[in-house]
Amino acid sequence: MNKALNYLRRSLIPVIAVISVGILFTACLKDKDNGPDIPAAGLMAFNLAPDQPALVVRLSGNSLTQAPLDYTSYTGVYQNIYTGSRPVEAFDYRNGSRLTSTNYTFEANKYYSLFVIGTDSAYKNIVSIDNFDSLTTTDGKAYVRYINAITDSVNNSTVTVTANGSNVVNDNAAYGTVSEFKAVTPGQISVAVKNNNGVNASRDITLEQKKIYTILLVGKPGATDDKQKVQIRFIANGTVTDDTSKQ
Repeated sequence: MNKALNYLRRSLIPVIAVISVGILFTACLKDKDNGPDIPAAGLMAFNLAPDQPALVVRLSGNSLTQAPLDYTSYTGVYQNIYTGSRPVEAFDYRNGSRLTSTNYTFEANKYYSLFVIGTDSAYKNIVSIDNFDSLTTTDGKAYVRYINAITDSVNNSTVTVTANGSNVVNDNAAYGTVSEFKAVTPGQISVAVKNNNGVNASRDITLEQKKIYTILLVGKPGATDDKQKVQIRFIANGTVTDDTSKQ
């Protein structure tokens, strides 16, 4: 069964292409001369570096967004990108200094998330494959995953997600961990993250049927600033639907 994802638009304007509500990801790019379709992947990028209030993400030297990403913000949609091995870089918009540089091979028809994490001149790119093909719509579940972007590379964190009194997630998560999507009954869940370095945060989140969420565990242990302190945020990647049309 083919799957399609309806995506939620946010405030940023994609440079290459957009995928808005009700429009299926086309997995190709058109050239300017109406030639053959060019294979494409989808990429969503996040700024999760607490001391970077304005981050520029570039692929093969081209900026992914028209404006820099604020801390805890993201591109809002999966953007069409060219496939193949590509340099992935992040820059401090304020002074132009390069913070991260890695190469990653993007495959056609696949979706990816790029999380830029770190602090104090120690930054890195985390690229995950967002495997939506494995998600089903038949049971009406919601789906959640998390990234542990809390800037503690020494101490693992205990991450729990509780629904209806039972733990659906109970992980010992290292810094930079991106979990797999888990099926959860729609409604309220409780998310908590703790470690022995003073990390202790929790919040409740209400999930909607068939929607897909990424929980962002972010911040700097010991920070007192409201923006940089350890906190739990989340975004909706989109809504999983059955695609009965021919692609």
